Amino acid sequence: MATKMTITNPFSITSYLGPEYFCDREREKQELADALYNRRNVTLISPRRIGKTGLIQHLFHSIDTKEAHCIYVDLYSTADLRDFTQKFAEAVLTKQITPFSERVWEEIIRIFGALRPVFSPDPITGQPKCTIDIQPQREEWTLQQILAFLEKAQKPCYVALDEFQTIAEYTDCKMEALLRGYIQQLNNVHFIFAGSKKHVMIQMFTQANRPFFQSTQIMHIDIIDESKYYQFAARHLANHQQQISDDAFHHLYAQVEGYTGYVQALLNRLYQNGASPLEETTIREVLNQLLQELTPTYQMYSRLLTEKQMQILRAIAQEGEVKEPGSNAFLQKYQLGAYSTVRSAINTMIEKELLYQKDEGGYVVYDKFLALWLQR
Repeated sequence: MATKMTITNPFSITSYLGPEYFCDREREKQELADALYNRRNVTLISPRRIGKTGLIQHLFHSIDTKEAHCIYVDLYSTADLRDFTQKFAEAVLTKQITPFSERVWEEIIRIFGALRPVFSPDPITGQPKCTIDIQPQREEWTLQQILAFLEKAQKPCYVALDEFQTIAEYTDCKMEALLRGYIQQLNNVHFIFAGSKKHVMIQMFTQANRPFFQSTQIMHIDIIDESKYYQFAARHLANHQQQISDDAFHHLYAQVEGYTGYVQALLNRLYQNGASPLEETTIREVLNQLLQELTPTYQMYSRLLTEKQMQILRAIAQEGEVKEPGSNAFLQKYQLGAYSTVRSAINTMIEKELLYQKDEGGYVVYDKFLALWLQR
């Protein structure tokens, strides 16, 4: 019998702890659930650290296992069809053996014996996990077998492919066309294609010459409402005999523009700090400590960028948001030179995920802690 996990800090920055420790997103969760239930695939787009992965995990946690199989696959570290297929297959097979049963084991061996699946306990969680050995030149066959397996399942299968934009970088095959060809034949398997590179995801699903053109419901998620986040934070802090005023929380929230990952990081440290009441001075102290810890990383960024790129990155950080980087006022204020050079540097830093272009067109530093570090 599994023992209940002890939650030492309710403000998680690494994993999903359960609905009690998840803030809001009820509207977004329902929108995703309605789409999947009604057989629509979804493209889910958000910047990093907003909380798309947590939302997917929150959704999957809420779906009764008697109603559907929910499978999450992180594609961030994949580089080709083999990596994709291996990640996907291992996620599916691990899901099938959790909890372990002899009947399921025998069925998997019967169907996937050629993949030589190996099951072992996860060294961290103790839960069973699967690794497979895909034979060379058998990647497409393996992917077909896994999808066919899901298609024959007794329940609907909901598959989340996180950091989906990664497949656009594969060079060994036309992955978008390959995957689209398989997916359009499925009736029992429905997908969430989640990604953080907005411009790449938009191109993949809205350009007429791309395989996934207009094949999904496109959904964007934004920051969590400040008042709801305050109620969530205040409740968990109060359980720890800590108080935070709405003014102090507003200061914290505004410092990182409401981005969930950064709000959580600060709340995690404040909870550990134990001070009460939590005031702006304490928040600034914790933020300064975090920025000090990140200084070596950010100094490395400085060495990897060109002098011009660093100059532009620092200028945008100082402004907070730049809507017109080609304006004479901006170029002259920071002595940036010709706009053609600035535009090229901005495009490069968007690709490197150092800058982000918001929906309304403004440019901001992607990493909110980096932006604060640059301002100092």
